[in-house]
Amino acid sequence: MKITFLGTSSMVPTKERNHPSILISNNNENILVDCGEGTQRQLKIASINPCKITKILLTHLHNDHVLGLPGLLQTLHTQHYSKTLEIYGPTKTISFINQLKKLFNIHLSIKTTEITKPLFFENKEIQLKALKMKHNTPCLAYSISEKDKRKIILSYTKKFGLTKDPLLGKLQQGKTITYKNKKITPEKATKLIKGKKISLIYDTSKNPNTIKIAQNADLLITESTYSSNLEDKAKEYSHLTSQQAAEIAKKAKVKQLILTHFSQRYKDTSSFLKEAKEIFKNTKIANDFLTVEV
Repeated sequence: MKITFLGTSSMVPTKERNHPSILISNNNENILVDCGEGTQRQLKIASINPCKITKILLTHLHNDHVLGLPGLLQTLHTQHYSKTLEIYGPTKTISFINQLKKLFNIHLSIKTTEITKPLFFENKEIQLKALKMKHNTPCLAYSISEKDKRKIILSYTKKFGLTKDPLLGKLQQGKTITYKNKKITPEKATKLIKGKKISLIYDTSKNPNTIKIAQNADLLITESTYSSNLEDKAKEYSHLTSQQAAEIAKKAKVKQLILTHFSQRYKDTSSFLKEAKEIFKNTKIANDFLTVEV
């Protein structure tokens, strides 16, 4: 999975940081998480065709996370977007999207879903889950998980003369097969490749669901609006500090942590990195157009 940070500021953008948005690419899926103002310009700078977007996940409906949607949807319409765009979000997302379509005269095939259960999408390759966060408006955190895959060990199957056959597909499904009267088990003929997991946490104060959604993630991306000396302000506005983000990563046993969603008051985020690393060493700071692969 490839992650592209399109915006890493919070409520107010800065010269260096755009409003929040992240693109996650995995095979045929290009999932946009939030769409702050200016996101389509960020896509252009990153040389990403917006028509490749398959899904949009909205964490919540605050302006800094959604005001890029009208322009993006209009662009998709004018560029003859041929798919049905899937948009997911918390309660009131359906009425919000319908109002946008009416207000801006957007004629686009959109399927909007308000998430009511943790597992809200699944196919052969990925699972998408969401849990409620603690903010001053309905807000969700997300996880995107690849499913485990089995890779054929050709050096083993060649012993049976089996190199190209539909039966190989059954082995990849974890099924035992019989070929030329010989039983071949997936345990011996395949290697299990563990799927990767990315978790994304935006606008929230501390709550147990942050640990649950991030549990054992290969990468946790989380808001870090304030440094630790403004913990009271973070609590007042239902946000996280860098230390709290690192505590989540440590308790959830994630492999890597990337901090984003910084208040415009901070021109230098080195203090965030220092504070977080004291708790969770494998921490990085996101900047606009940072790309990461897991």
